[in-house]
Parts: sequence; structure tokens; C-alpha cells
Amino acid sequence: MRYFIHIGYHGSRYSGWQKHPGVVNVQEVLETCLGKILKQPVPITGCGRTDALVHASQFFFHIDIENEWDFDLLFRLNKLLPDDIAVFDIIPMQGLPHARFDAVQRGYDYFIHTYKDPFFSGFSSLYPENNLDLHKMKAAIQLLPQYDDYRAFCKMPDRIDHTICHVSTARLYTDTTGDRLRFHISANRFLSKMVRIITGRLLEIGRGTMSVDEFEHYLADKITPQIITPAHPQGLYLSKVTYPYLDLPVRSAFSTMMVSGDWKEV
Repeated sequence: MRYFIHIGYHGSRYSGWQKHPGVVNVQEVLETCLGKILKQPVPITGCGRTDALVHASQFFFHIDIENEWDFDLLFRLNKLLPDDIAVFDIIPMQGLPHARFDAVQRGYDYFIHTYKDPFFSGFSSLYPENNLDLHKMKAAIQLLPQYDDYRAFCKMPDRIDHTICHVSTARLYTDTTGDRLRFHISANRFLSKMVRIITGRLLEIGRGTMSVDEFEHYLADKITPQIITPAHPQGLYLSKVTYPYLDLPVRSAFSTMMVSGDWKEV
């Protein structure tokens, strides 16, 4: 039987989602806990990957279990897992749906605070910027859904099959004081570090060190710059994953509060 497991995690202690030898990662922690509880190896397949220190307020993975358990697996998993990984739902699925390949849309939110605040540390990225030009940043963001090749915003584009991504929404928000920013983007797929690279470019536009025309030039001509500086990982959240047959609301109250705060669109 195949099960989809709906989770969230705070990525500050992890070298990303994917299992790699010698580093702490979310996938291995989950596989270890499932193996201890179910008394057998349980390989898991995630809906995607997140970089080191990046968070996921919504994430899905699937497992295949031949014999159904006769205890509260949700309770036992959350008891055994560390506090920065939470299981929200365990969903039995018909057939063999795929957590990664069946996802039709993914959404990311990137949070910035422009003044030092210990309570945002690890949850948002600190950029002590004054007088960012938000309207120019918005003008660049509005270009994103008009293009579908994101080679210019991929760290190593030659290592993957293609760089086509269909961006459905891209918006910039600020809080009522103007001291915090939120960049939201949704697409059918994302390239490695793509959201952080775009955010880094948006900050350059806000500072006046890159023009909107130059930003569009990279997009239109599919040019990969020699120097790429992604934005800090701490402010990035994989915030929504949607399937044709499964569209669950985000369960984390904290991340819901982060998104539904006093934001107004620029």
C-alpha cells in the first residue's frame, strides 16, 4: 500500500532534504525513525529537494508498506522525531501516485527583515537595507510569468535535462511598516537555488546596482552570469505543494501566521 505523508520542517539544523553521507539531512532522519517504528527499512521518496538551512512548511513524501500497522503511527513518529520535524497527516493512496513527479505546482515564500531582530533569526533573512526601490523590484517580478526558460537563474544549468519552468504567480509584499518583505512565487517546477538566485537579483535591483532591463536581458537571452550570489537560505520556505488529487492546506500555525500577517502587495 502506498501512503503519502504530509510534513513540515525547520531546516536550520539540516544540510537540506536529500540524503547525503556524513551530513545531517531530513530524509535520513525520517527513514531512521520509520525503520525503528516499523522494524524494517523504509525508503522514502520526497516531493522535491530543499537546500541546506531551507525550511518547508508543507512537504510530502511517499512510502510503500506491505502490511498495515496496528498502532498510531502518526503519534509514534512525532514522539520519536526531533522538534524541528513534524508529521501532520498519513494518507493512504489508491494505486501508485508519485510524491515528486505528480506534483503540478509548488509555491515558495522568501521572507526578509531589514533590521536586526533576535526573534526572526533562523526564520527570515536579515538584509539591513535602507530605501530599497520596491516598485522596480515589483517590475522585475512581473516579468517572471512572461518567460519559461530560467537558465539565467540556475547555478549549474548544464547538469540538468532542461531549464524550463512555468511560473504561474510571482508577487512582492511588504508589511505595514515597510521593514519586512515577502516574495512569493509558484511554478510547476524549480531549479536548484532558483528562488534564492532570483531573490538575490531582486535585492540588487532594489539597491540600484542592477536595472530591470538587465534583469530581463538575462531572462530573454538565457545567459548564465559568471558570478551568481543566491540570497541567504534562512528566509526560504517551500510553502505549498499541489497534486491533481490532493490539495491540503498548510498545517503549521506558525507558517500560516508568517504568510497571513499584515502584508500588502507592492
